[in-house]
Amino acid sequence: MSGGNGFNPHLMFRGAPERVISLVPSVTESLIELGASGSLVGVTNYCPMPEAGQEIIRVGGTRNPDVDRILGLKPDLVIANQEENSREAVAAMEEAGLNIWLTFPQTVEQALDILWAMARLFHVEAVAAPKLLWLERSLEWAGRALENSVSSRVFVPIWRGEHPRAGQWWMTFNKNTYCHSVLEVCGGANIFAGRLRRYPLDADLGLTEAEAHGDRDLRYPRVLPDEIRKLAPEIILLPDEPFPWDPDSVEEIKELLRDTPAIEHNRIHIIDGRWITWHGIHLAKALAELPAVLQPLPAGGDT
Repeated sequence: MSGGNGFNPHLMFRGAPERVISLVPSVTESLIELGASGSLVGVTNYCPMPEAGQEIIRVGGTRNPDVDRILGLKPDLVIANQEENSREAVAAMEEAGLNIWLTFPQTVEQALDILWAMARLFHVEAVAAPKLLWLERSLEWAGRALENSVSSRVFVPIWRGEHPRAGQWWMTFNKNTYCHSVLEVCGGANIFAGRLRRYPLDADLGLTEAEAHGDRDLRYPRVLPDEIRKLAPEIILLPDEPFPWDPDSVEEIKELLRDTPAIEHNRIHIIDGRWITWHGIHLAKALAELPAVLQPLPAGGDT
């Protein structure tokens, strides 16, 4: 059995599930923080681990988990994510008869709903509720702080590539993503909120007409320097994952976007990528750190 954000896995169990595999690092972190890690028997190579003393098996990467190893652990529930885990791996586990909770939060509010669902599923409300209520309160405070302010225009590249004719391009995200939602609640206005991915790549880069997209993902467009310059970002954030920004790639983007307000005022920042990509309890870190980074320029334009 599987489902998205509206799925209620606690309806499947009379008690808390006893053998759980998490294929989502942010979910694993949340289970640990909410006091539910005692049910974990398997996690990915990229997941945090609870304190020593508990036997938990690494089952491979998020995109290519070892399905045979997972089956051998005989889990009563596997928690996966529609975006982070491959469709093939999830389908193989479902075909083998495993219960899959397929999460896919696209907003901060949906991520909070999943956290509350976890607390109920694992019967850890006593431990989890104070933390989740504090998280909700922090989100409310962040919203109040933004009521009379103007959000900074932000560009967030999450990958880069090279096209033989168009040159350097960057992948970013639009409003239908969790990343966008985190930026918004922390005071950032995503300059590509309304930009849809076009297919093929040449069409996305404006070199040819777009073809019918079918059911392909439209949330992660590829953009060129000219398109970015026209939208005049005031802040550029470089998440340290999934793309590993090194000094050369940072200097490259500074040079190509040198006439944007962000570069003119030296407002380009490498940030912890988990702030915007790890849905779940890691939202607390984003709410604590990102608003200060996203503050508008003071009057006069000096940082």
